[in-house]
Amino acid sequence: MAKVVVGMSGGVDSSVAAHLLIEQGHEVIGLFMKNWDEKDPDGRCPADEDFQDVLSVCDRLQMPCYSIEFIDEYREHVFAEFLREYEAGRTPNPDVLCNREIKFDLFLKKAEEFGAEFLATGHYARVAQSPKGPTLLRGRDPNKDQTYFLTAVPRDRFARVLFPIGDIEKSEVRSIARKIGLSTSEKKDSTGICFIGERKFREFLGKYVHTKPGRIIDLDGHEIGEHNGIAFFTLGQRKGLGLGGEGEPWFVVEKNLQRNELVVVRGEEHPALYAKRLIANQVNWLIEAPSAGDQISCTAKTRYRQNDQACVASIGESGQMTVQFNEPQRAMTPGQYVVLYQGDVCIGGGVIHKIEEPQYVRP
Repeated sequence: MAKVVVGMSGGVDSSVAAHLLIEQGHEVIGLFMKNWDEKDPDGRCPADEDFQDVLSVCDRLQMPCYSIEFIDEYREHVFAEFLREYEAGRTPNPDVLCNREIKFDLFLKKAEEFGAEFLATGHYARVAQSPKGPTLLRGRDPNKDQTYFLTAVPRDRFARVLFPIGDIEKSEVRSIARKIGLSTSEKKDSTGICFIGERKFREFLGKYVHTKPGRIIDLDGHEIGEHNGIAFFTLGQRKGLGLGGEGEPWFVVEKNLQRNELVVVRGEEHPALYAKRLIANQVNWLIEAPSAGDQISCTAKTRYRQNDQACVASIGESGQMTVQFNEPQRAMTPGQYVVLYQGDVCIGGGVIHKIEEPQYVRP
């Protein structure tokens, strides 16, 4: 059996992950990570409350527990990039950044300092080890699979990672937690910004990103309203536009950063919301890296909750990747990630840089 450090978040998933590892006979150490030190609008410090839950679980499981801080590192490597992307008019994914920069880099190194052979987390994912290297697989629970958020982690890191709950469904995780009397058994899943939690997004982002009001226009250039900051909106967004009137709802189809304008259309299925191709950069391969000129038949997601979409990924000379979809895709968004799959295998992904082949061309 191995010495394993478990990343304890204070939630039910990491709690049960630790329990399963102990049952398997491993020497298990709990390690809590604090990456944000500001109180929420209610004056609470969620990180401190989560740590109390961690202490309760570790006491119940009779395992040692420690706490570490990566507050400065999180601000430098994750939050600063998060803000830069919003200021550039894109929509970043801090969960993907946090996994790459913090959980499976700095935190993994900290686990090694404890003499651990493996780092374990409560992610719904699986890893298959082989002489050719690790393979990242979807979690068994299709509604909870989290491989989308792991796509930017360098492949070699997964050789030292365990996902103890990747083979079971969420309902079973909670059932196990109840059965063994864990205090986190009924704790709701965390939501909001990675390690920051639930916030009133515009109010929170407005503290860090300079914004100014601007025009909202339709595809013909007619002004139909005013926005309070282009960074607060993303492609395909409906809520928060403040546009009424008769007819179908309005949706964002373009963010013109230079002119500080939002372009909107009426109707959820308007062709201006759809395109068939994207260009991605910062591509990370979780299989043997293909060569320039290669084409890969696969499926892809351009957002977490999306169903798999058939496509062909083409590898460029510069390392960029073109993804051509069989069917038009709605509201593909620069700054978000496109993640590729072949069956249950997550083969890699990259940051969406540019959208091409729109299904509506202005006259």
